Amino acid sequence: MRDKDNKKEQRTHEARHVGQQSELNMRGSNPAYHKARVSESEDSAIMTKETEGMKFQNLESLGILAGGIAHDFNNILTIISGNISLIKMLVSSEGEIAGRLAEIEKAFLRAKKLTQKLLTFSSGGAPVKRVICLSELMRDSARSSLRGKNTNCSFHIPDEPFFVEADTEQMRQAINNLMVNAVQALPEGGNIKVVIENVILGTRDPFPLPKGKYVKIAIEDHGIGISQEHMQQIFDPYFTTKDMNSGLGLSATYSIIKRHGGHIAVSSKKGVGTTFSLYLPASEQTSSVKLDIREARERGVGAFVLEKRILVMDDKETIRNIVKEMLTYISCEVEVASDGEEAIALYTREKESGKPFDVVIMDLTIPEGMDGRETIKILKEIDPDVKAIVSSGYSNDPIMADFKKYGFSAVLPKPYRIEDLKKTLQKVTTDTDK
Repeated sequence: MRDKDNKKEQRTHEARHVGQQSELNMRGSNPAYHKARVSESEDSAIMTKETEGMKFQNLESLGILAGGIAHDFNNILTIISGNISLIKMLVSSEGEIAGRLAEIEKAFLRAKKLTQKLLTFSSGGAPVKRVICLSELMRDSARSSLRGKNTNCSFHIPDEPFFVEADTEQMRQAINNLMVNAVQALPEGGNIKVVIENVILGTRDPFPLPKGKYVKIAIEDHGIGISQEHMQQIFDPYFTTKDMNSGLGLSATYSIIKRHGGHIAVSSKKGVGTTFSLYLPASEQTSSVKLDIREARERGVGAFVLEKRILVMDDKETIRNIVKEMLTYISCEVEVASDGEEAIALYTREKESGKPFDVVIMDLTIPEGMDGRETIKILKEIDPDVKAIVSSGYSNDPIMADFKKYGFSAVLPKPYRIEDLKKTLQKVTTDTDK
């Protein structure tokens, strides 16, 4: 009996280490590298691989429902946003109508953010990754979260932080959620400490991560803290101790970090404070100058007028109509198709007549016809140089995250405004790499 009690105590002691905050020591003489070492911390989150797996499965189950809702909702929002964009072009930028439109657009953007939160739980929320440096993202998030608050933020960032491959908007959402959580933990104001470190995890470190280089972000507050009772529930969907919160912030952050191959740990003591620590795999690449040039060019899209021939494929007539109107407004000649068969026929006819389409915008999911995945394969056979943009409100397919692999030139998530449409078209039609 005593042996069983000893083994049980040993397992409990080991489990207590998993998911807690790490202390980092120098690795060798290289100041850019650290070795993660786990320390004991009272009231810290205990998350074994088994419980973490169950938690992620619960989020995946929520994602199946969320993804379906988001798909339909985003189709509706695309129609709303398109009409808002067109009406704004037709009325004066001043006066009561313009003011009303501005309020409608704000509501649309809030609705768009809501569906983005839903999609973080679904497989349709697969990150569209690019190489980024997290330090500027952290600073931007802090400025936004602390605006109007009696709270300060201090930063501790290495001279050369590792780059990561991440979806910028998803990572912004994850970090914003943690910053807002820290601010809310300081109702009387105070200081938030953000530490970014380059770390190396080994095989003996008690995190569910492969060994290798990681970027660690620690967000520390000296606020109200989290009770032991609530610690196991903080990443559960809809769990909240605040009256005005949805309870989706931390669970969305958890899902985003997991989808990026990372890990989130938390340590907290009631009345002392809380530290959330993110671990994200470091990238072997560095951010390129070419990427910066592209982004600068895209930001100058305001006066851009496109005079191209565009083919739009979508199974929803209302979406075909509103997208056609937006494209016509920026001087495009537009044809529409309801599915892949019709799109292929139109593309072939126009190519043979000597008036080929410059770009094809196609819906990824068409339940009762040939969808974007199959259509692009055939269009590539007809014209290897076809420029196609894949668009969707939701899909459990990896195409939206890795569109180039499947033959597309760009991705245009629904819902989108005329500004988003113009920017994507400019990128596709002016980029010589496409």
